Amino acid sequence: MNPDFIADLDARGLLQQSTSPEAAELLRRESVSAYIGFDPTADSLHVGSLLPVLALMRLQRAGHRPIAVVGGGTGMIGDPSGKSAERSMLSREQIAANVAGQRAQLERFLDFTGAHAARVVDNLDWLGELRVIEFLRDIGKHFSVNAMIQRDSVQLRLAGRDQGISFTEFTYALLQAYDFLELYDRHGCRLQMGGSDQWGNIVDGCELIRRLRQGSAYGITMPLITKADGTKFGKSESGTLWIDARRTSPFAFYQFFLNSDDADVVRYLRFFTFIEHAAIDELATLHGSHPERREAHRALAACVTEMVHGAGALESARRTTRVLFEGGDLRELGADELATGLSEAPRTSVPRGELEAGRLDLAGALARCGLAPSKGQARTFIQQGAVSVNGEVVREEARTLGIADLLAGRFVVLRRGKKTYSLLDVAG
Repeated sequence: MNPDFIADLDARGLLQQSTSPEAAELLRRESVSAYIGFDPTADSLHVGSLLPVLALMRLQRAGHRPIAVVGGGTGMIGDPSGKSAERSMLSREQIAANVAGQRAQLERFLDFTGAHAARVVDNLDWLGELRVIEFLRDIGKHFSVNAMIQRDSVQLRLAGRDQGISFTEFTYALLQAYDFLELYDRHGCRLQMGGSDQWGNIVDGCELIRRLRQGSAYGITMPLITKADGTKFGKSESGTLWIDARRTSPFAFYQFFLNSDDADVVRYLRFFTFIEHAAIDELATLHGSHPERREAHRALAACVTEMVHGAGALESARRTTRVLFEGGDLRELGADELATGLSEAPRTSVPRGELEAGRLDLAGALARCGLAPSKGQARTFIQQGAVSVNGEVVREEARTLGIADLLAGRFVVLRRGKKTYSLLDVAG
């Protein structure tokens, strides 16, 4: 257990702002309930969500009580923070499905037993019961439109005259502040955490509690994570990196962190792992003196993949990485590992009968799957030693492919040169 949650955040570069120095004193003095909200725009959290998830985990390990709020209510409105245009409205059914998916994921990371048991709640439970007149009279009167209109999230939209901001999204801040008040009343929650783009909303919640309950509540923000080149964290060439293994395979997840920029990897070790500071310092020193060893990258990818997907998925991702990129034997991999590891390679369906009869010549297969423009050119590639079958270089022009060439009973992996792959697939 870490005795000082704030000090740990600060040492990891995760403490952006705090509403008051008293927040740190409170967290050192007693066990506190604290919450972070999650926006149900999809049925899975993405890799960018890991930072707040880990914040709740760190909080709990430091002896406090985490509350994860999945915004089934606010999700119907949409947070304008960081958005240059109005969000598309989701149906109630889609939001409910997204809430259920995210709730199930959050429950994998938090401990729901003992004195510091976590909670996962849906703010639709209370926002769905609000009456408009009472809400505007009792809550809305405490908000200044003059102050709200100065928010960066609002100004960004007002500057874009073609887009603007709807009254619906403009009122989001009131609902988030009301969430804090409701959690204060229901669960004694006295701390809200979030990204730095949530600062204004968090301050509003603290002020609402002070005015309506004469209570003390606090807020902490964490920095928004970007890559060393300034681009958004959490995007790969294939799109958003999801926590759901059905959306993003554990292998692709592992590769994302393994391929972190050299300038980012030590920061990410502090942000996304529970490795002790001294051990990270050692990895940073080793990375500085021998970056080619990629020890920091391997530690990062291993820690995050195991935390999200488990030890078995980590071992599979490591094995697939070793076989595909470090000269291992392709026959070590199962069908799923081959499919995910070579997911970006073109795939050509081949009738099993062709292989059973030994009628599929290698040159024809290369032309069929696009690794050669013609059978004649394919033979030239074979003569030059530029073609491999399942990782083994082939120089026989008359080579045919048979059932014995199938990996995991399904695939033949063809390669031209060092990096151009194609899969023959007999599953169909």
